[in-house]
Amino acid sequence: MRLFILILAFCLALPAQAKLQYRLQPRQIAADVWLLEGSTDNFDPRNGGNIVNTGFIVTSNGVVVIDSGPSRRYGEAMRAAIAEVTDSPVIKVLLTHHHPDHVLGNQAFAGVPIAALAGTTELLREQGDAMAENMYRMVGDWMRGTEVVLPNETLQPGLLEIGDRRLYLLQLQGHTGADLAVLDERSGVLFAGDILFHQRALTTPNSPGLEVWLADLERLEATPWKLLVPGHGPLSRDSAPFEQMRDYLGWLDGLLRAAATSGADMNEVIQSPIPERFSGISLTRYELIRSVSHLYPKYEAGQLQRVDE
Repeated sequence: MRLFILILAFCLALPAQAKLQYRLQPRQIAADVWLLEGSTDNFDPRNGGNIVNTGFIVTSNGVVVIDSGPSRRYGEAMRAAIAEVTDSPVIKVLLTHHHPDHVLGNQAFAGVPIAALAGTTELLREQGDAMAENMYRMVGDWMRGTEVVLPNETLQPGLLEIGDRRLYLLQLQGHTGADLAVLDERSGVLFAGDILFHQRALTTPNSPGLEVWLADLERLEATPWKLLVPGHGPLSRDSAPFEQMRDYLGWLDGLLRAAATSGADMNEVIQSPIPERFSGISLTRYELIRSVSHLYPKYEAGQLQRVDE
């Protein structure tokens, strides 16, 4: 009887497990450069947290992965997708920043050097467990068995040569305070991480300030890129993502400054009208609410004067 119950439970679990498949489809975007494109939706059990763009570059020495995705299951699916493209082993994982949708697939790359900026490692050490718990709440069983794995190698900005590829590593700050962008010299593909969002409202939980982010965009756009891979949203061969980001960040900064000057409270600010030109960007209202909660206290504090002045 006990054996029958175990078999029944196993059979009932099979359909549920079958639904929890990312079915990643690697798309070649340049010679030996591949993209795994996520949706521009929010985290949801229907997408398993796959809202992120990850990628990989096949070098003469092996495969370099750009971000490992939102869960152990995603990382495993990513490795399987890579194996469909090449027999070369994965020899390095580069993490653009510490947010969970970019790093919680690290478990699938056991035995592989996982490299990040020092600041990214520290932020993941401080915030990783809480972010993982939040992901469990938002996407449920997709996260089963996922645990935080810290990087085991520290990156320095500058040139990184791997096999026949020259990768330029740019250290930026605007999104989290420790942000990495990767430019593949041969193809001109720029993996911008979450310094660049396209057709999806940007997120601000760790941003040191919108002025810092705007400066990063100027620096990033000045690199000799040919194809842009944003952290979220469709890739582009022109500067449209930069233009959209500057427009949105400038509007958000102006909104918060004006609200703080007028003494508006936070509930008033989150109800502010969003310009029609941003109507094609997903999750604008949702992310405005979050950005106000993250950033507005700093703008309000800037309006306060010391009593001894």
